[in-house]
Amino acid sequence: MAAALKESLKAEIPPSESSAGVILNGRYMAPPKDGDGKIWARATALVQASSHELYVLWRDIESAPKWQEMITDVIQTGPKTSHWVMKAGDDKIEWDSEILADEPGHRIAWRSVAGDSNHAGEVVFEPAPGGRGTNVIVLQEFRQGKVKTAAETIFSRNPKQAVIENLRHFKAFAETGEIPRTEGQPHGPRGASGNLKASAYGEKIGVPPGVRKAS
Repeated sequence: MAAALKESLKAEIPPSESSAGVILNGRYMAPPKDGDGKIWARATALVQASSHELYVLWRDIESAPKWQEMITDVIQTGPKTSHWVMKAGDDKIEWDSEILADEPGHRIAWRSVAGDSNHAGEVVFEPAPGGRGTNVIVLQEFRQGKVKTAAETIFSRNPKQAVIENLRHFKAFAETGEIPRTEGQPHGPRGASGNLKASAYGEKIGVPPGVRKAS
């Protein structure tokens, strides 16, 4: 179980239950409730790869545009800092990010420090019982002010759904080296659950490029 996130996501230290890997009665706890200008999102996925492999893939931040929606450029500006660009059509937002915690093979925590996005996050990689892959748990906090005026307004993108979809893409990218898609259906076949999410969140965002396998 991951230790509670001790680094400040923004101005204050979050409650202990905000840690991505906190488990209660055998289940991951729900994220903190939205409020005080914050939106919280948590997503989990069982990925068929080792925790070390997944840590290395996530830590390679300049490869993020291959699996994160609408991220077009990530430039590493220092050992723990980077510059991010999110774009849709002619609209874009940019921000700088810094890594707060870096535990190889286990955990990465980060936050934005300047620009158009005000958020912080944590990802934990926990080996699944019986060697059945790795549980990847993501927790993100968004401050509504800039998120509302930037990502949601410009891109019609709900941040909670973005966290869910990006982890889904990361799983596919890690397991197969590509992100599935179907011609005419940018997200590929999603079934009733996926269609319900698309309807609920008004989602019309295209799939990241991934790495296409040679045919």
